[in-house]
Amino acid sequence: MRHVASVAGRELHSLFVSPVAYGVLSLFSVLAGMFFIIFLNVFEQYYFMLQRDPAQLASLNLNDGLLREFYGSLSIVLLFMIPGITMGVYAAEKANGTEELLLTSPLTIWDIVLGKFAAGAIFIAVMVGIVGLFSSALFFYGDPEVGRTASGLIGLLLIGWTYVAIGGVASAIARSQTVAFLIALVGSMTLLLVPGIAELGIAGTAPGVADTLRYLSVQLHFDPLLSGLVDTADLGYFAIMIGGFLVITKAIVESVRWR
Repeated sequence: MRHVASVAGRELHSLFVSPVAYGVLSLFSVLAGMFFIIFLNVFEQYYFMLQRDPAQLASLNLNDGLLREFYGSLSIVLLFMIPGITMGVYAAEKANGTEELLLTSPLTIWDIVLGKFAAGAIFIAVMVGIVGLFSSALFFYGDPEVGRTASGLIGLLLIGWTYVAIGGVASAIARSQTVAFLIALVGSMTLLLVPGIAELGIAGTAPGVADTLRYLSVQLHFDPLLSGLVDTADLGYFAIMIGGFLVITKAIVESVRWR
């Protein structure tokens, strides 16, 4: 797996020589700025409303009143934007006719899969870095908790990496980038909506199935990080999900090599 870095560099170069990367980063920055201003205004209005109640005012803090909502909203933005970033990871190789050349190269399948995932992970880290810049502005005017702010950013990063791994599977399956986008979007939304499916009692007759569906919920493991609780169980969940989708991607790509 020594060629992972070169594959990641190639993917990042192809991403940034096209307008896609700049368009996504610009749009994400605008949306992040809009949400930040909106939640900041809401927090400010709530703050002034509590001026007459010192007890409640003392319990008000920037992490619960602003950053939690800010990060939560951006996790939904990532849900819709990441499929647009990952849709061409493998599907574009098929459309351009370079898939066979890539698969017959000296690169191993893991070199390809991990390299392409690493490129997406780096891109998401840049996006989360933009969020961090907005968050850092609060330290000049308030006193948010450093630990909770950092754990929220870590949660946003992990949820983004999970969506990248799902997008890799979708792009490996599909030949069309549009189809890859839709599969990735549906797959990511499914992880977000599984708690609702469990609550509806669809799987209630099968013991343990409802609990399994709840465990699969990405939001269930994202919420503690937003609250500043960094639990190894939640970190393990993201590691399992990312690793699992990478293994599935590897199996799909490998099946193409041996056709």
